[in-house]
Amino acid sequence: MPFIKTQDNTDIHYKDWGSGQPIVFHHGWPLSGDDWDTQMLYFLQQGYRVIAHDRRGHGRSSQPAGGHEMDTYAADVAALAKHLDLRDAVHIGHSTGGGEAARYVAQHGEGRVAKLVLIGAVPPLMLKTETNPGGLPIEVFDGIRAGVANDRAGTYWEFPLPFYGFNRPGVKVSESVRANWWRQGMMGAANAHYECVAAFSATDFTEDLKKISVPTLVMHGDDDQIVPIADSALLSAKLLRNATLKVYPGFPHGMCTTHADVINPDLLAFIRS
Repeated sequence: MPFIKTQDNTDIHYKDWGSGQPIVFHHGWPLSGDDWDTQMLYFLQQGYRVIAHDRRGHGRSSQPAGGHEMDTYAADVAALAKHLDLRDAVHIGHSTGGGEAARYVAQHGEGRVAKLVLIGAVPPLMLKTETNPGGLPIEVFDGIRAGVANDRAGTYWEFPLPFYGFNRPGVKVSESVRANWWRQGMMGAANAHYECVAAFSATDFTEDLKKISVPTLVMHGDDDQIVPIADSALLSAKLLRNATLKVYPGFPHGMCTTHADVINPDLLAFIRS
């Protein structure tokens, strides 16, 4: 399997299929590049080169003790982009991956990035603070950390229910989707997942968003129970210089899986525009 080695000797696993304009997919917590399989197959068939990496400590990448914060995540992506000589690339980030993609584009993307897509993404800041009163209280994230530390398998079995909106009245649970989420989560490292909670919740991406000038599509379901839309997409779209906001009524956080038939064509239209 293909890996690159970062400056701190961490092995980052990646998938690289096809040729043409590259599309780079950034996955959410605590998953892996496998979460993008539906999108990767779709865009491969549309003639694009599709790339998805496993964040350090996630999936098949190695499990270092450190580097589990956004600056290092972005630097890892920069190392991958340099190794593959990616240019005119479209970066698509979901959830935590949206924060990673935004920081990469803002800090490292000059001359390499054509467009950016943020889907159910954590920017500009998830955590409630004095300057971000609409954020989620620290107790929410402390609870996630406690779940990872004390019963990771159980926590990951329950988390997909709100993630995909399976807890909503009349919505049938897809046991295969749930099991695949659990499988991806349990492949990664407990320490990386624990530390990543702070990375996705307490990192302020405001200045990153202000710096980004490439066309950016902000996609969000208005029934997102993981990253509430009011304090994420609606604010990000105002901070970005060249943003298009697309809100999906009733769609959950994991809408790339539950509503791929809608999301994929919308992504294709944006990329081709």
